[in-house]
Amino acid sequence: MIKRVLIKFSGEALAGESGFGIESEILNYIALEIKTLVDNGIEVGIVIGGGNFVRGVNASKGGIIRRTSGDHMGMLATVINGIAMQEALEYHGIDVRVQSALEIKEVCESYINRRAIRHLEKGRVVVFVAGTGNPFFTTDTAATLRAVEIDAQIIIKATKVNGIYDKDPAKFSDAVRLEKISYEQALRDNIKVMDDTAIALAKDNSLPIMVCNMFERGNLLNIIKNQSGTYSIVSN
Repeated sequence: MIKRVLIKFSGEALAGESGFGIESEILNYIALEIKTLVDNGIEVGIVIGGGNFVRGVNASKGGIIRRTSGDHMGMLATVINGIAMQEALEYHGIDVRVQSALEIKEVCESYINRRAIRHLEKGRVVVFVAGTGNPFFTTDTAATLRAVEIDAQIIIKATKVNGIYDKDPAKFSDAVRLEKISYEQALRDNIKVMDDTAIALAKDNSLPIMVCNMFERGNLLNIIKNQSGTYSIVSN
């Protein structure tokens, strides 16, 4: 039985069709999906990207903004999303803590591993923000790192598609869905489940990565409780 999970959401998912900012309906939908997990006794950690506001790699294009500064801007964007998620979860009666890899003590806790685990044990959702706290590392890598650190049994990447494909299904009509692949295949064939650093870290720690459509209501709970529903998995 899976007891503790780390769920990775993209920042873009929060923006909806506009592609920028936070759409309240989507935020509320995600909060309700997380609530179903908490109500079923599942301990939940969350990492959200910041691409709905700024991505470091894009901000640094053109040479005016250095990549290091661009990545710090992206980290701050994840803090905005984390605070929004905290508010949405608390609105539905869920106890939440936001922990940041950058010290922003007026806004949220600093990341302390033992404290994060204690929150989870007490049934609180923990939202991890500001990535790893270091430039040149993505929030995918941050999600895998936090999952390993909190001893999560799986990491779920909640996306807009219902699993892993050999190529982008939005661009190629002949894209083939892959129900299960190995870490080695994901790395060798450059299948963009997560970035290579994240996949390598998951491989080294035998941490399964499940990819699912976040917009299939109840999918998260089905995956965690029964490992059924629509998803693809990267594992040994």
